[in-house]
Amino acid sequence: MGGLFYNEVVLGGVGRTGWWLVDDDREAGPARTVAGPFPDRADANWAAGVQECGDPDGVRPVFGTGRADGGLGCRPSPQDRAWLAHLEAQLDRLPHGWDADLSDDDDLVTLVVEVTAALAEAGLPLSDGNGAGTETGGASLTPEPALGGILVTWRQHDRMSVEQIHGAAADVLVHDLMSRALADVLRLRGFAVDTFGSGNGHLVRLPA
Repeated sequence: MGGLFYNEVVLGGVGRTGWWLVDDDREAGPARTVAGPFPDRADANWAAGVQECGDPDGVRPVFGTGRADGGLGCRPSPQDRAWLAHLEAQLDRLPHGWDADLSDDDDLVTLVVEVTAALAEAGLPLSDGNGAGTETGGASLTPEPALGGILVTWRQHDRMSVEQIHGAAADVLVHDLMSRALADVLRLRGFAVDTFGSGNGHLVRLPA
């Protein structure tokens, strides 16, 4: 294991950046680092399991830079930065101007980001609503303030939906299957989802 434990953390971990184990049991005082730094989250998680065997209060992995007082200066991890870049790229696929009449703190804007993130975490890309790459398909999100939510549908690749190289029946069946899958994923993640229209689309509603 490549990490350091508490006495070594204080002596040799100052200014080092990586994944650390943090004990934030508030009854015992301010949060402090107990091990690290580790090169990646997996090593820190493994070490956390070892620590928990002898520490009933448990510890958790956090990315940051060690301080002389045993605390941690938290920073976004490389994985977090990569995820945020991926999420931003997905949001850029929404039709230009979809949020023109909405403030940044509007509940619908928050819902769009959360739904996009949930789909991206499931490995389901958004369809590009701005022309380039539209033929590849994906989840289509249409924010609808008047309906109090987002219309969610599935768009297949043009080979399936436009050229219908596998036939009309396959086009319909796959589209229906993927539309239901989108709804199931979002319900599993805790969103309120209603069938909309003919059943091939769904409305993800704002919280009541």
